[in-house]
Amino acid sequence: MSKQNPTRIIIDTDPGVDDSMAILFAFCSPEVQIEGLTTIFGNGGGDITTLNALRLVELAGRPDVPVAQGAESPLQRKFEGFGWRVHGRNGLGEVDFPLPTVKPDPRRAAQFIVDTVMANPGEITLVPLGPLTNIALAVMLEPKIAENVKEVVLMGGAANAKGNASAVAEANIHNDPEAAKIVFEAPWKVTMVGLDVTRMTVMTPEYMEELKSAGNRYTDFICKIVPHYMAFYLEYDNLVGFHVHDSSALAYVIDPTLFTTKKLYVQVETNSPSHSGMTAADWRHRGNGEPNIHVCVDVDNARFLELYKQRLMGAFK
Repeated sequence: MSKQNPTRIIIDTDPGVDDSMAILFAFCSPEVQIEGLTTIFGNGGGDITTLNALRLVELAGRPDVPVAQGAESPLQRKFEGFGWRVHGRNGLGEVDFPLPTVKPDPRRAAQFIVDTVMANPGEITLVPLGPLTNIALAVMLEPKIAENVKEVVLMGGAANAKGNASAVAEANIHNDPEAAKIVFEAPWKVTMVGLDVTRMTVMTPEYMEELKSAGNRYTDFICKIVPHYMAFYLEYDNLVGFHVHDSSALAYVIDPTLFTTKKLYVQVETNSPSHSGMTAADWRHRGNGEPNIHVCVDVDNARFLELYKQRLMGAFK
């Protein structure tokens, strides 16, 4: 893809350490053009994630990129996520940063999504990195966006892997299964970048030291916020380093050839107390529905890690 023809994206996000890493990856990749950030509860409350999104557009020197605040809670249930344990109370690894000087867009996230998509039919790819509440609200507000969105590339789900919010559910889907069900069943193209592939890529302490050596404002920011995140993985998963979740979704948009996908029929479980948020994939193609989701099943993680490093370390050269 040429620099003259970038994919125009809205990133729906709950920054969050890994969201921040993904957003900065997008800002320094010419293959994508960020049309806006919409914020959602998840790794923190909506006020926290919005402040962090504003910090990121300011850090990127892109105060022209709108930030629209979105839903504060799931569609039908109480929010019981524990993202703060992973990302810190402020979402940025407990590191203090100055308040941003840029202000959010006056529109709510769902309205911003509807307005942007309908003004640019066939041009906008939605990249949700958190619970899917804003995306569901947008398609409920204006169902015609489903035929006008280019693609939805989401970080979430687990088609053939254990969950991370429950035995079977990935956190973003688990945090609002009813919203995920709406998004998965809407008549648009959905690519699921889930735990099946995001756990295949690990950023080690050595990798982070290499990033740190670049000494630019992106790598400095990332290396400040990562230690809290890395400590969580060591304590809870006994992993030295961390899995690369949200940046994997951006990597798919930037270079889909990094991934292998399989089109499957995927249902989101909303009724079972123990399986809520499970993304149940029919690998046999003998279920009740036609394949509806492009599921990422493999990734060239060495090439992905090299691309991420190249982009972040070369951001200001």
